[in-house]
This record gives sequence, C-alpha cells and structure tokens, in this order.
Amino acid sequence: MAVVGAARARGLARSAAVAVCAVMPLSALADLVDMLPRIKPAIVAVGTYQPTGSPAFRFRGTGFAVGDGSLIATNAHVLPDAVANEQMESLAIAVPGEKRSTVRKAARVAVDKNHDLAVLRIEGPPLPPLALNSSGAVREGQSVALTGFPIGSVLGLAPVTHRGIVAAITPIGIPQARAQALDPVLVRRLANDPFRVYQLDATTYPGNSGSPVFDPDSGRVIGVVNMVFVKSTKENVLSDPSGISYAIPIEYLKSLLEGLD
Repeated sequence: MAVVGAARARGLARSAAVAVCAVMPLSALADLVDMLPRIKPAIVAVGTYQPTGSPAFRFRGTGFAVGDGSLIATNAHVLPDAVANEQMESLAIAVPGEKRSTVRKAARVAVDKNHDLAVLRIEGPPLPPLALNSSGAVREGQSVALTGFPIGSVLGLAPVTHRGIVAAITPIGIPQARAQALDPVLVRRLANDPFRVYQLDATTYPGNSGSPVFDPDSGRVIGVVNMVFVKSTKENVLSDPSGISYAIPIEYLKSLLEGLD
C-alpha cells in the first residue's frame, strides 16, 4: 500500500507540474527568474525607527527606489500621521541584507492623498532605482508581477514575489443605487476624481501596500499595490470584503515625482 501511495503522490505531483506549465509558459517563468535580481535590490520596508523601542524598527508597508535612487515610493497611508519626536522616533526604511537589514532615516518630500501615494528621500548612498512604465498602455489580461513584504516582518524582511494578470481596469468608486450605500469617503471619491485602478488577479496581503507592480519582461513598474485605500471606496458595500487586489496606475506617481523637479 505504501508503494501504491507513493506512486500516486508522484503522479499527482507530475500532473500539478504539467498543469502549471500549461497555464504559465516556461519562457515566462524564465523571464521572471532573470528579472528578479534587478528588482529585489530596490525593494525596502517602510516604517518608523526608535532606538529604545522593541523592536526598534516598526514595519508599516513596502516601498521601492525610484528616480536617482535616493527617493522611495510608497502609499500615503503607509506613513504615520505624526512621528513622536520626543521619543526619538523617526520615519525610516529598512534595506534587506543577506545577514541583517540596514535601517536608514527617511523624510517625506511629496504626498498625494487623493491617489494615496507618497515619496520619501533617504539618507545614505542611493539604491538601484526601478524604471517606470512609459511606453504603451497597460492592457487587461497582461502578465504582471509584484514584489514586497506580504506579512511585514513576521516572516523576516525578505522580499517576496507573486505573479498574476491585470484582471480589469476599473473605476475606484462605483456609483450606488441606494443612498444608504454611500458614505463620506465614497462621496468625495466620486465627486473629486473618480480615476481608474488596476484590479489584479494576484495574491497580496496588507504588508504589500506600496509594492511595485511590474512587467516581468521589461521590469518597468506599471502600478503601486494598494489595499486599504481602494477597498474603502470600491468595496464599501460589502460586509465581507473580497480578496481581490488593486494597484494605483504609475502615471500618478510619475506626476508626483515631476513636481519634485
């Protein structure tokens, strides 16, 4: 019976491998394998640092290097409303390393609350920046990947990558048929700037907020993962919010960066 069971397990494993290859071409997997060494050095953890704290670095979200490498892009909601300077707490990033992470101080230099984006400037040498998408429109169905810290520092500060597709390009706020379904956040969103976001068929978690969504072939960033901000408007009528993931189009980050010139 043990022999039969082992043989059956091997058969199931082979079937699973065939199924994965059928869904995702080997060439696509190879492209991502070759691309990740270029992506991961740009990925950082965003949080606060307090020398006497336990832990000293408190994780809040993911960020990635852009521009000249001294700038970090992330979500605005990842940043604390205020930093307790009297307790020597400061905004900071943690750069993952082979043995341990390196913490650097950071300062916010631009915030776009309407699109939930922020840019920080870090101390120390620049990081390898990621290129932002500039050629061609993003299309529904195209393959994407994202890299970040899905559960924060719980599993260690090691960047994790997930694959998926752009499932839809959809408005961030959906007009509601009943007035009872409206709340102040949704009303402001529909009135001010009902822009479109990328709905992703990809696995993300709260710690992924601020992660870059990139083209596995070119490595160019097409969007920034956003969970809290989008769900608070788009899924406001759901009593049990879905596991669908969203990203803010990169054009809004590019506009924020242009304002720094």
